[in-house]
Amino acid sequence: MMPHVLTRSLDRSATVFLIVVAAVGVLIPLSNLLLPAGSMLQVPTYLVALFGKYVCYAILALAIDLIWGYCGILSLGHGAFFALGGYAMGMYLMRQIGSRGVYGNPVLPDFMVFLNYPKLPWYWHGFDMFWFAALMVILVPGLLAFCFGWLAFRSRVTGVYLSIITQAMTYALLLAFFRNDFGFGGNNGLTDFKDILGFNVQADGTRAALFALSCLALIFGFLICRVVVTSKLGKVLIAVRDAESRTRFLGYRVESYKLFVFTLSACMAGVAGALYVPQVGIINPGEFAPGNSIEAVIWVAVGGRGTLIGAALGAVVVNYAKTVFTSGPLAPYWLFMLGALFILVTLLLPRGIIGTFNAWWEPWKAQRVSTAAESAAREDGISEPNPAE
Repeated sequence: MMPHVLTRSLDRSATVFLIVVAAVGVLIPLSNLLLPAGSMLQVPTYLVALFGKYVCYAILALAIDLIWGYCGILSLGHGAFFALGGYAMGMYLMRQIGSRGVYGNPVLPDFMVFLNYPKLPWYWHGFDMFWFAALMVILVPGLLAFCFGWLAFRSRVTGVYLSIITQAMTYALLLAFFRNDFGFGGNNGLTDFKDILGFNVQADGTRAALFALSCLALIFGFLICRVVVTSKLGKVLIAVRDAESRTRFLGYRVESYKLFVFTLSACMAGVAGALYVPQVGIINPGEFAPGNSIEAVIWVAVGGRGTLIGAALGAVVVNYAKTVFTSGPLAPYWLFMLGALFILVTLLLPRGIIGTFNAWWEPWKAQRVSTAAESAAREDGISEPNPAE
């Protein structure tokens, strides 16, 4: 049953996307590990980590496109779910340091020793086990999204009001995590990670494995999104996006559909954050900044809202441009360039890169098929009926 569902939900472009991601997920780690350093085809370890960060951003963009592109929920606070997943993984990595920290305390992380914590806070217990941390990566963002969505959607908060509330939520978390007495490292956050599942987090092999795992997570996330949007559930979500009042009038419980997809999207964002942290080596309250969530929305708009592939492509393209332009003389002007990019895309390519390509490709493809059918009919001696006869 499951293979049939997956086959039905994949078209040619989706299949090509999955093949490309799978190939990248295999070839880049192999190039890094097997080819000698200095080889033209060898991918350095720092690029493996950088590309892994791009893939994590692509998962976050998929999560946003699922709710914005197909259900019309514009969330300006999805960076909060991304950061919560990252903090859950960061807590596990901090517990793995043990007595190798600066202060040598086998239980308390260094920042707790520095701040004179008498004992480990209760909400840190269990994070010394990977399975528990992995569960929290999904459960914490999902639970927050469920509670937030249940209150907001039942109150029928929509449009710009919902966007503002989501932004307020992530800003409130930003202020909370900045506090030293909150138990998450304050302004410095969590860093100085040593091991993950017993492997050195800085080793080339671990970096390559994390990149491959990120690509695998992108593939699974994409498949989940495709199954959702191509099913009957997806048709209801699109109906909610285009005519929410009419959909409610037809008897659908709109709030339940929106709550489900919002919670699913938050869980995906949490997984992206968890994969992001060991590859960049730090998680701090800056990840909650509302600007990060707005930037993620720009990725989706640039790539193409409501296309899934475009969202992932937009995340990679924009962040690659950010890497290039923030390391040169144009660095102080990057935010202005990002704003200009969003304005230009909105005015000139309102459907984004992939959406504009599809708008051009589909009519041309239909015309080519029609021409081929007419040519085949003429070869078979069949002509179009004459209306005058």
